[in-house]
Amino acid sequence: MEDINYIKHLNGVFIQFSKDNRLNPTHISLYVALFQLWNNNFFKEEFFINREEVMTYSKIGSKSTYHRCIKELSHWHYLLYTPSHNPFKGSRIKMFDFGTSSGQVLDQSCAEIGTSNGQALVPINKHIQTMENNKNLNKQEHLNFKNSDKRSKQLASVPYQDNLKTSTDKDYNKPL
Repeated sequence: MEDINYIKHLNGVFIQFSKDNRLNPTHISLYVALFQLWNNNFFKEEFFINREEVMTYSKIGSKSTYHRCIKELSHWHYLLYTPSHNPFKGSRIKMFDFGTSSGQVLDQSCAEIGTSNGQALVPINKHIQTMENNKNLNKQEHLNFKNSDKRSKQLASVPYQDNLKTSTDKDYNKPL
């Protein structure tokens, strides 16, 4: 399975993620970390992982969370996880192809999302500035203006102050 298209695979799997309400951000982070390791292994059919390395990549701090999420991803058919139970040998992972290449076929609703020329569509619902947002922007600008006035007054009142200067010169001929 070495002809994986990186972008098409990620697009396909993110479409699946958006439809799956069982997933939380930890599952997605773990999957992306495993996908990166799969990429580093040149998209081999199966590869071995080191738990500490995967936890570092996915920013998961708890072993129990890691094991729960990787088992759930395997159970939900995002990947195939075979634990080794040997600290000197990594667990085996088999990733499934979610791209639109000759590999695994996505369901029909995913295939209909693309456009004929391959250009991505822009969502219709764009963020519209509300009166409340404009009020908050005006408040923020007003506060920044006040703070800049105070800073300029402080800087103007004491120009080039030397804090190391002493009031009298030291006589080095006298003992301490």
